[in-house]
Amino acid sequence: MDNSTVRPWGDASRAATVVVTGGTRGVGAGIARAFAEAGARVLACARRPPELPVEGVEFAPLDLRDPAAVRDFFAGLPRLDVLVNNAGGTPYRLLADADAERHARVVELNLIAPLTASLAAYEHLRRSRGSVVMVGSVSGTRPSPGSAAYGAAKAGLANLAASMAVEWAPEVRVNTLVVGMVRTELAHLHYGGPDGVAAVSRTVPLGRLAVPADVGGAAVFLASGAAAYISGACLHVHGGGERPAFLDATTANRQPGDVR
Repeated sequence: MDNSTVRPWGDASRAATVVVTGGTRGVGAGIARAFAEAGARVLACARRPPELPVEGVEFAPLDLRDPAAVRDFFAGLPRLDVLVNNAGGTPYRLLADADAERHARVVELNLIAPLTASLAAYEHLRRSRGSVVMVGSVSGTRPSPGSAAYGAAKAGLANLAASMAVEWAPEVRVNTLVVGMVRTELAHLHYGGPDGVAAVSRTVPLGRLAVPADVGGAAVFLASGAAAYISGACLHVHGGGERPAFLDATTANRQPGDVR
């Protein structure tokens, strides 16, 4: 994809090729679908095929924690325009409830695997003057009790992307999506049932959790010519973030009848 001009996604002569890691469900499937709808050829990589295939998205089996397999996969592609490093995640686990080796596996998946994939994709992206989109998290910008290793990895991912953007410029642009809470098919595991989702949604300034399509649209934007001068940036997709807790505790400027 030629990022030197601002133009609609793709062109009449060739569809862009996009790889989305972890692109078979949840946020990843939303990203894959958004690129497919924008006219790209999309490959979704994961260890297991999707339960519900996404129209226009091809599945490619790949274990992102196997560096040799990752290198072989990218070497086998005829070309590549966009890499979206989405694969990641973590269970809820307090630091003292597991050994360092288990926490290290979380860091491996959320930081080392994106680095491995980016390095394997680099020559393709340099030739196509393409881009990398890292899928980060608000957990990397605030304390994350119960997911500390994950938060540390996501903080590292944003820093990695910023450094990569400098080292790989001007041929390859690299940006990070800092994603907040998303309503996926597994949302109930994090927030509870409908009442829990509704309660958590009320803490977001925009009044709802994101849906995968929200993240997908932001990823397509960052990879497109419309973002040709954006590199090394963090785009927050979090509905306005979190209302500061002190605002609900303070008594200053409170008017009679205020409910906070």
